[in-house]
Amino acid sequence: MTITEKIMAAHAGVEKANPGELISARIDIVMGHDLSTPLSIHEMERIGAAKVFDREKIVLIPDHFTPNKDVRAAENCKLMREFARQQGISHYYEVGEVGICHGLLPEKGLVLPGDLVVGGDSHTCTYGALGAFATGVGSSDLAAAMIMGELWLKVPASRKFVYRGILKEWVSAKDLILYTIGEIGVDGALYEAMEFTGDTVERLPMSGRLTMANMAIEAGAKNGIFAVDHITEEYLRSRAQRAYTTYQSDKDAVYSGIIEYDVDTIDPQVACPHSPANVKAVWEVGDVSIDQVVIGSCTNGRIEDLRIAAQVLRGNKVASYVRLIIIPATQDIYRQAMREGLFEVFLDAKAVISPPTCGPCVGGHMGVLAKGERAVSTTNRNFIGRMGHPQSEVYLSSPAVAAASAVKGRIAHPDEVIRHK
Repeated sequence: MTITEKIMAAHAGVEKANPGELISARIDIVMGHDLSTPLSIHEMERIGAAKVFDREKIVLIPDHFTPNKDVRAAENCKLMREFARQQGISHYYEVGEVGICHGLLPEKGLVLPGDLVVGGDSHTCTYGALGAFATGVGSSDLAAAMIMGELWLKVPASRKFVYRGILKEWVSAKDLILYTIGEIGVDGALYEAMEFTGDTVERLPMSGRLTMANMAIEAGAKNGIFAVDHITEEYLRSRAQRAYTTYQSDKDAVYSGIIEYDVDTIDPQVACPHSPANVKAVWEVGDVSIDQVVIGSCTNGRIEDLRIAAQVLRGNKVASYVRLIIIPATQDIYRQAMREGLFEVFLDAKAVISPPTCGPCVGGHMGVLAKGERAVSTTNRNFIGRMGHPQSEVYLSSPAVAAASAVKGRIAHPDEVIRHK
């Protein structure tokens, strides 16, 4: 079996999980935020469910429209807060300690290898970077998971992605996943497990693995997953709050396909409007002027991402009439960036620094686009209207390209800033 099949079999209490089979799987962690959880709470009330299955295994995070952007957001957060208090939810994180959900759960050691995790957010697949099976569900299924602690799931086939070689300067995990989605399309791994392997992947830090797993959903995947190795173990050493089980794919595991890439030919990538699959090398995008840059999100808001952005921005200024918004993914990342002096670099460059929030990624607040505006963003989606007006445009990139673009006022390669000041 593959890693994904082994985890699902273990949580269904069966010897083997075959692709296409429906199983009833025991859940280790259920995650909800301020968009998905209120609907689930109403569903629980509708069917008369009085209690959650386990108050220690539910994580509630108000992160999308917080700090509250309007009355509706405030009411949603109030409902979730009161539910958490009434149910005695152990892992409820209020503004001031909260982070973007997919940054916070790994940081807190709440998701561990071998876990089966569901969340009321499509990017729950992020946690596959830790060797867990993690997938997003709708609010009705989220309610069922909170009540029962188990859920019907169809076992996905696994597709192996093998990356070999040394990355060029400025090329990151974000570029790898954008390149991959550009090659296979937004349905290239439809309802499959994307298993990421190869010597390139083995050298990626946890931040890069989290980025790649995060965007598996953009290829239509059910989940993304990495094998646990010494980098995973080191990341978890001071974080894990309980024991865990690791799984490796068997040598004779069956895959729906195996796709191999030589990464030494890959340049920094940009996903152009209006699809994560409309990918070009940064040199091929052309002269595209921009109005806004967002560096952050559950995809690229980790300390490593902020360090790269600061490396490009140091000694430079954001171009006239361009807005640069920096959003650390969690409070701890915010504090660490401040300690390292990264905030001085950002502020000197004329950027604005936001508290942790999903805000602009979903067109909610903290950076909504007007009609005709263009943004470069380190987020994960660039669909029509994703960040604001339906006639705005979003280009997806790595933090390095985003920072360089902020300085140039157009989509740019970092070399244009670092080597040609």
